[in-house]
Formats: sequence, C-alpha cells, structure tokens
Amino acid sequence: MSTYLVFGATGSVGRRVAERLAWSGAAVRATSRNPEAAKLPQGVEVIPADLEAPGALDDIDAAFLMWPFHSAEPGRPIVDALKRRVRHVVFMTGGGALPGLAPEEQPSPAARWHATVEHLIERSGMAWTVLSPSTFMTNTLWWSDQIKAGDSVRGAFGSLWMTPIHEDDIAAVAVHALTEPGHEGHRYTLTGPEVLTQAEQVRLIGEAIGRPLRWQELTLEQERARLLADPDFPGGFVDELLDGYTKMAAAPRPQVTSTVRDITGAPVTTLSAWAAEHAADFGGEQR
Repeated sequence: MSTYLVFGATGSVGRRVAERLAWSGAAVRATSRNPEAAKLPQGVEVIPADLEAPGALDDIDAAFLMWPFHSAEPGRPIVDALKRRVRHVVFMTGGGALPGLAPEEQPSPAARWHATVEHLIERSGMAWTVLSPSTFMTNTLWWSDQIKAGDSVRGAFGSLWMTPIHEDDIAAVAVHALTEPGHEGHRYTLTGPEVLTQAEQVRLIGEAIGRPLRWQELTLEQERARLLADPDFPGGFVDELLDGYTKMAAAPRPQVTSTVRDITGAPVTTLSAWAAEHAADFGGEQR
C-alpha cells in the first residue's frame, strides 16, 4: 500500500489533506514542528519536519508539499531529499506566483520564493502537480477580533475583488492529485465559487452569525499604521501585503475556475457556508 507524506500537517490545508487521506484508509506520514500536539487521526504517523532523519522517507510514494518559509533557500535540500525517494510531489504554491514567468520575473518576494520551488520541483525528475489556490477563506479570521468587538471591520481595499476558497476544497483536490493517475504535469488554478469584494465578505460573515456587519474604509496610510500597531501581525509583512493588494486592485477582476468541481465532482463551498461553520470564531453561535 502506498504511503503518503504530508508537509505542514497542522496547517489549515495540510491538516485536511492528512485527515482526508487517513479517512480513505491510506497510510499517512505527516510532518509537524510539534508532533506531540498534532492531534491528527489515529493511525497517522507524525514525525518532525526533518527529511534527513532515519526512516522519514521510507516507503513514501507521493508527497504533499506546501511552503511555510519566508525564503526559497530551503527549497534545494528539500527537493533533493524528496527526489531520491519519492515518485510524485503535489506542491501548493502561493504568494501570487504567476505561471510561465521565471522566478526573477515574479511580481513580489513571496511569488519569487514559490516560483523558485516550483522550478526546482519541475526539473527534479519527479512527477509533479502544482496547485495554485486563490485567497483562503480562513484568512477572514484576521477580522475576528474586530467583529467580536463591534459591527464594523476597518481596513483598506474594501472594493478589492477576490475568489476566496475553502481550505478543505484545496485539500480535496490535493488528495485526488496524490491518489489518482492523470494529474502529473498539471498546474491547477483553484478558486472558490464566487467573486467577492472584501466588503461583501464581511457582509456575508455578518449574515452567517446573525449580525449586520459593515466595512469601514481606511486610507492606505491608516491601514499601514493599524497593521503595524497590531502585535499579532508580522511587521515585516505589512508593506508586502499592502503592495500586493495595490497590484491586485489594479489588475482585471479575477475569474472563477471550475477546477475544484471538475476534479472532485463535488460542489464548491461558498463563503456563507464556511462562515456558518466558523461562526463561533466570530462571536456567533455555531450552526
């Protein structure tokens, strides 16, 4: 029986990949920086994130790889370790990495990191599949403290269009790519089922928790000051985030893709449904 390796198995997507594989009866080995606290399904073997450790890659057929690092520097040793033992890698890219552009031509540092790792994987000799998801629905949890405290969310770019996607829909595609033939050599663009502005996302969360919520627009400088004052937000990421949003605002309206439904055969989750699942995180009642 094939064994699947899942990186970042306590993250929002990696956890769901590991769970879905385990529930299907597959053998799963998962990496975690804190294996004792991983709380994954029974039968999942949880190991430290060290591919050079004895047995880490024994009997692994395919791996799900996401990129938590703020650099591409670890990419070569990780890919070199994988290519010695693993047949197929499903890589979840990010940072707005654009297909067809060399790493040095990418629009942001994060895009360059992800594109560099894509480049290494595609030239490694392993079979590969790249998943390029849109904004995660779980990112709306950034607003949870404001929503718990009042009826408005303060921020810049309220009119910014996005196609938010449920992390479990990404995981479902990843599991199909890992366990089925025919996905090798493909780069899949994954989106949610709707194009929504940030202000519309706030409104839908309000409907899910039974409270009218509104967006309060800030200037770019006000938003920068707000983020820098937030002790839970990484200060070094503030300018990169705002620069990225500025570029997104100037780009054409994003398009919804049918890829999730095409691959999984299941309906794509709406933000309203996701928000109902997470109502308690916003101070509402769990449904």
